[in-house]
Amino acid sequence: MFARTILTAAAALAISSPLAADDHAAPDSGDAPSTEFTGKDLFDLSVASDPQISPDGSSIAYVRRTNDVMTDSPVTSIWMIDVASGAETPLVTGEGYHGSPRWSPDGTRLAYVSTESGGGPELHVMWLGSRASANITALPEGPGGISWSPDGGRIAYTARVPGETLALGKPLSPPEGAEWKKGPTIIDKVTYRFDGAGYLKSGYTQIFVVSATGGAPRQLTFGDRHHDGALEWTPDGEAILISGNRDEDWELAGVDTEIYSIDVASGEISALTDRNGPDGHPEISPDGRTIAYVGYDDREMAYEQSGLYFMDRDGSNKRRIAADFDRDITSMDWTDAGLFIGYEEEGGYRIARVSTSGRVSPLGAELVDTYYSRPYAGGQWSVADDGTVAFTSGDAMRPADISVLRGGRNRQLTSLNDMKLGGKTLGKTIELDVTAADGTRIPSWIVLPPDYEAGTRVPLILEIHGGPYAAYGPSFSSDYQLYASAGYATLYTNPGGSTGYGQAFADRIEGNYPISNHPELMAAVEAAIAAGYADPENLFVTGGSGGGILTAWIVGQTDRFAAAASYKPVINWTSMALMSDGYAFFGKYWMKGQPWEKQDDYWRRSPLAAAGNITTPTLVLVGDEDYRTPRSEAEQFYGALKVQGIDTALVVTPGASHSDLSMSPSQQAAKTAAVIAWFDKYRSDKPEE
Repeated sequence: MFARTILTAAAALAISSPLAADDHAAPDSGDAPSTEFTGKDLFDLSVASDPQISPDGSSIAYVRRTNDVMTDSPVTSIWMIDVASGAETPLVTGEGYHGSPRWSPDGTRLAYVSTESGGGPELHVMWLGSRASANITALPEGPGGISWSPDGGRIAYTARVPGETLALGKPLSPPEGAEWKKGPTIIDKVTYRFDGAGYLKSGYTQIFVVSATGGAPRQLTFGDRHHDGALEWTPDGEAILISGNRDEDWELAGVDTEIYSIDVASGEISALTDRNGPDGHPEISPDGRTIAYVGYDDREMAYEQSGLYFMDRDGSNKRRIAADFDRDITSMDWTDAGLFIGYEEEGGYRIARVSTSGRVSPLGAELVDTYYSRPYAGGQWSVADDGTVAFTSGDAMRPADISVLRGGRNRQLTSLNDMKLGGKTLGKTIELDVTAADGTRIPSWIVLPPDYEAGTRVPLILEIHGGPYAAYGPSFSSDYQLYASAGYATLYTNPGGSTGYGQAFADRIEGNYPISNHPELMAAVEAAIAAGYADPENLFVTGGSGGGILTAWIVGQTDRFAAAASYKPVINWTSMALMSDGYAFFGKYWMKGQPWEKQDDYWRRSPLAAAGNITTPTLVLVGDEDYRTPRSEAEQFYGALKVQGIDTALVVTPGASHSDLSMSPSQQAAKTAAVIAWFDKYRSDKPEE
């Protein structure tokens, strides 16, 4: 939210290699590996994701991500698990990308995206009986939204169709044999760059249908609108349901989307919803009579939870279901076993079955996210026709594995990291009791150093999650384990605004972020001190994205921390609102107006407004391709600190966007090593070299 890490000359830090986090490991004895978790261990982590269970519940296809130490990059492969025995079989391996496995309705074939043909990511189908596979499409870019027709004869997918760019004036023609420079890029779209994708190519995402045995695809949608996201076939195979916005002002429509039905034979598109607000994730009942979807009426708030709705197949008889369910529904599937939903729940992620009358029955599965650098709440899952659920599972000691829930019983099927991490002594995660001044519970945890002795106080890092509408939970974090190996305890919390605790808890920061979170976070620090874990003379603070904003805010309000590290922050809401890839959203929803309309409020909420109060040595970090909280925000903060003579350094990672996982393993290690080295510099109990 980094190959070589760039540091300014002011940074007199002990970062001599990308894996400098290893400087905190025990010396190599020559005959035994270190039992501490080090930066090098990032290369040995494996993460399971995208579990797709077969229609009959007998097998699970999933994507396994590992890291290649020679190329410093992730490697993906597709594996199959026999649910009854737990036996695993590799399906698609080798160099390149392999992902998005999707079962045919009869369970005999698997569609997936792969570069195995030697070109770009293309759509393939594997016949599981023979393990033979065929390249179904030849595309210049990877397909998305893969969805089998109910009869298994066709596959729908999305892909970008190139378009024309705006031309202004007639360019000169070079003389024969001349080599002229490339002409200017002319931009006229609202969204012209996007984090993780960079500057966008011209064109629009359209829907295609292709025979499941290959051949020329048929383009189903056209025009100057995007038709992307999940594709939901109706049971009769006559229509595909999507969510999007086809209005004239679609580029500036904010969160507004509708559900559309696309007639497969004619390509005719009909809107099924029409309210002001997002309607999305359509799931049709197995009998084809009812469509479930999620959404809300747009009140132009920074965050609103999506509720569950039903409507008839033709868009009539819309009604709210389970209206008293105070959680944000973020995933859904409707099979013969019923309607299932996924949602965050108090630092975790859960699945529930919902009856047509609106009764919500939570299942016993506890999911974890695949984002292993920090412990964000989330998860991935799928459900078979008999109700068997495949899901990502884990805990504070292990990244995501694959588990299955059948007959009310959970069973873990993979143990991808037991061999490696079983030889490591990891920091233990415990829950901490924290209460805000108004009596509200602030969910909090602390990860202790692996050699922690009860009753001793250790240096404490307050690490703040991003979002801010997101949540942490008691799951694995490679960053926290690296901090633990360096002798630090890590305190992390879900302050107001965190998701999974209901709309009212999220609303604690509405119109006042980041100001409202400061006393809640300081209450957590005080609780860690009172509990006897934290050394009050060795307090440190860091965080990324929303956590970077709060880090920058905190050091402008207090000198309590010995040092800080602000990662991908927002320092000035005026520049953020117009430079971020979401500039059409942030001003309208977060700031309640544009900078020229609400300048006083923009400034009141900007950490830059209090920069003159900062005395804390503060490291600033950012990816050079971060378009969510742009690099310019970090550079403003660095400049503000420099002109005041405050000790600082700017760490910029080449090729990194906003997500930690856009960094290579060595870059992740280097980023965390920089933070540890910065904090070590200001520890009053400096560890021995």
